[in-house]
Amino acid sequence: MTSTAASPSAREAHPEHLGHVIFIAAAAAMGGFLFGYDSSVINGAVEAIRSRYDIGSAALAQVIAIALIGCAIGAATAGRIADRIGRIRCMQIAAVLFTVSAVGSALPFALWDLAFWRIIGGFAIGMASVIGPAYIAEVAPPAYRGRLAAFQQAAIVVGIALSQLVNWGLLNAAHGNQRGTLLGVEAWQVMLGVMVVPSVLYGLLSFAIPESPRYLISAGKEARAREVLAEVEGRHVDLDARLTEIEHAMRREHRSTFRDLLGGRMYFKPIVWIGIGLSAFQQLVGINVAFYYSATLWQSVGVDPTESFLYSFTTSIINIIGTVIAMIFVDRIGRRPLALIGSTGMAIGLAVLAWAFSYHLVDGKLPATQGWVALIAAHVFVLFFALSWGVVVWVLLGEIFPNRIRAAALGVAASAQWIANWAITASFPSLSEWNLSATYVIYTAFAVLSIPFVVRFVKETKGKALEEMG
Repeated sequence: MTSTAASPSAREAHPEHLGHVIFIAAAAAMGGFLFGYDSSVINGAVEAIRSRYDIGSAALAQVIAIALIGCAIGAATAGRIADRIGRIRCMQIAAVLFTVSAVGSALPFALWDLAFWRIIGGFAIGMASVIGPAYIAEVAPPAYRGRLAAFQQAAIVVGIALSQLVNWGLLNAAHGNQRGTLLGVEAWQVMLGVMVVPSVLYGLLSFAIPESPRYLISAGKEARAREVLAEVEGRHVDLDARLTEIEHAMRREHRSTFRDLLGGRMYFKPIVWIGIGLSAFQQLVGINVAFYYSATLWQSVGVDPTESFLYSFTTSIINIIGTVIAMIFVDRIGRRPLALIGSTGMAIGLAVLAWAFSYHLVDGKLPATQGWVALIAAHVFVLFFALSWGVVVWVLLGEIFPNRIRAAALGVAASAQWIANWAITASFPSLSEWNLSATYVIYTAFAVLSIPFVVRFVKETKGKALEEMG
């Protein structure tokens, strides 16, 4: 799954129908919305699943984290699928899998059954995590690519926030009981089943947006590719020159394979390791603890269940605010400065959380001062993540790899992200029972280490055409 080159004229082109281009990017980013919704909606069901199936923290963690195995597989294979059958067909397959997973997760027969449907949903998330950024990078005019690529992360955080709002509303409808009866089933089942609605919408939207010009040319559909280029780059662009440019670039390339990523003693080429590092650091700071386990986390330090769901929602709102800030500045001040600002802010927020959680509980609750400090620090952490690494990593992964290895490298980097996510998600329940403060010290250490990583290895890509990435 590779991306088109941009001529100098195209780089400065302002599309005649910018609103249409925005619609195309937003529709593709609907996969990101489902990514966020499906990833986070489980937060409202964690304690109900523990109760219904009478399982301990280790088994519970595996049920929550098992979806991430599907994510890694979906991310690793999405590029190859999209190169074979097209980006739009790949989106439609993901939409079907999201829908099936939502229905199955809402009506499980047993614990193993629930785990199976979560793997299916995870596969769809993995596909969406790759196809969305890559498709947007291929159709976006270069002058707008950073901001349009940020739609993916914006959609993710909106999906997270809406899932928490829906969970909170359903919990209140069930009188604060996750296992209370709603629509003939338990409340947590309704929480998981609601995802059918955006899944169907994603599938419908995929029929309303054009196929990538790059894929159309590879499939011998030059006339349609010309039409799409006119839609997204404007008719004032020399379309013949653009088609020729893309065709020449494609002839110089070959379809990337895993073997193309190999490079000497380091096994992978250095640029692939940089992509893996970006993906790993994004997850190893513990961001998804805030979205998978936040309700459980706050309840563990004495917060009322209904209030804990409300705090999960307010955290999601902060996540949206930070993402909007990133979208405004990612093409203005660049990717590296945002990443460094975010790493510093995250390290401070996480360190304060570690301090607050180091205090002993009194009557099952943190002391009042530490409780409020923890709540504020958690929101600060999420804000700095959202305005930096949450957006920057997705933008960089769509940009840093040379065209000839982009598909395979993006798949490996995205898989690394899901593996790191799995490691954090699967380990948190047990680590938090061992020592919650020490767990946050570990996350703080990763936030600190991300600073020299960016300074030493990550190059700025702001304003560069994809063909310039070498």
